[in-house]
Amino acid sequence: MSYIKRNFMLKNKTAEKLYFNYAKDMPIIDYHCHLPEKQILENKKFNDIFEIWLSGDHYKWRLMRNYGIDEEFITGNKSNKEKFITYCKVLGTAFGNPLYHWSQTELKEFFNCELEINEENAEQIWEHCNEYIRINNITPQSLIEKSNVTHVFTTNEIFDDLTTFSEIAKKDYKFKVIPAFRADKIMNIEAEKYNEFVDKLGDVKTLSELENKIEERLKEFIKVGCVAADVALQAVYPITEKADAEKVFIKRRKGESVSETESEIFKGYLTYFLFKLYAEYDIATELHVGAMRNNNAVMLEKLGLDTGYDSIAEDNSIKYMSRLFDRLSSENALPKTIVFNLNPKMNTEIMTLIGCFQSGEAKGKLQYGPAWWFLDNKVGMYKHLEDLTATGHIGAFIGMLTDSRSFLSYPRHHYFRRILCSYLGELIENGEMTADLELVGKVIKDICYNNAIKYFGV
Repeated sequence: MSYIKRNFMLKNKTAEKLYFNYAKDMPIIDYHCHLPEKQILENKKFNDIFEIWLSGDHYKWRLMRNYGIDEEFITGNKSNKEKFITYCKVLGTAFGNPLYHWSQTELKEFFNCELEINEENAEQIWEHCNEYIRINNITPQSLIEKSNVTHVFTTNEIFDDLTTFSEIAKKDYKFKVIPAFRADKIMNIEAEKYNEFVDKLGDVKTLSELENKIEERLKEFIKVGCVAADVALQAVYPITEKADAEKVFIKRRKGESVSETESEIFKGYLTYFLFKLYAEYDIATELHVGAMRNNNAVMLEKLGLDTGYDSIAEDNSIKYMSRLFDRLSSENALPKTIVFNLNPKMNTEIMTLIGCFQSGEAKGKLQYGPAWWFLDNKVGMYKHLEDLTATGHIGAFIGMLTDSRSFLSYPRHHYFRRILCSYLGELIENGEMTADLELVGKVIKDICYNNAIKYFGV
């Protein structure tokens, strides 16, 4: 039987009351994920548990690599069954890893299977889940609706086809699917295929033409419901002059390579331009900083982007983040902004900085985003809550997201909710805060759902 019990992660009776009476049944708004919208539209029945669980999930791939599993059993040519059984073997001893908890809760939540995941039970789990899929017609729609999700914000590149979202809107789904605008491929001027990406926007020769194309595409995104944009940077760079960025852009458009310094000049200006644009159109901006991408050149060449070879960067760009926010604030052009930080050393620096730029425009206009990616675990979530409560206001927090490519990731919201309730439950039982559970429960409901709904205006 599974070790996941009713009081899983709930440290005391007060935590249990908070979770079951206030958090558990709140809907979910998934305001940042990487689910493929075309798959949501097609809504095809999955063939087996591997397709749902392991295909495209680089969190699980990294865990298998850390155990020394040959790539053939991860992204290679081994059968789906062989890959699944190998993952079960690896997971069975991954004590403390968030996947050890997430996978077990996913098995119970979506497949009504209580078997512990390990090598001994792998074959039986494979058969049970595949039979469950066959009988219950498991599709993307069914998984999202079962999870009580009301809104899904996918992450879409600036040049992506948006007709899929119009088609999804015609369906009788109980949830809405909305694209979040992402201009990273237009930002990353050093990339090998940069000019190919810019060419997708049309005939673009100057930086002003690029800016116009970006604005045109943002308007198209807004027509299909877009209310959020995503900016991903290893670090925030100094704001540079447009003329200097123009020189770098023209050089790259001629097919020449650019130096690291030139790349930072371009990114410094374009980040500033994008933030101003998002403020003009009231687009909430999700700024992700601290990821060092594509460390393994051999595997990048073999598998491509987003396959599990990124890590935490050491860059400290708090000074330039301050100057960016201050410049935008001075120009009345600072959008609602959520800062997602990947380096835990920067938690309090970022948390105290965003407190300098709040206003009455929105409850928590600048947000310290939830524990993200490598921090999306028990340790990271507790540290996030400790830093948030110590230097900010937990009542304004917009809560959890999935940041996932998997349709089974929604139990992560309940993982977070259990930790949130345990964190507050301990403070209550220690006599460090009010024992008015109705008051605390309202704050929990706001964090789980209501704050994000109001923040994004959906």
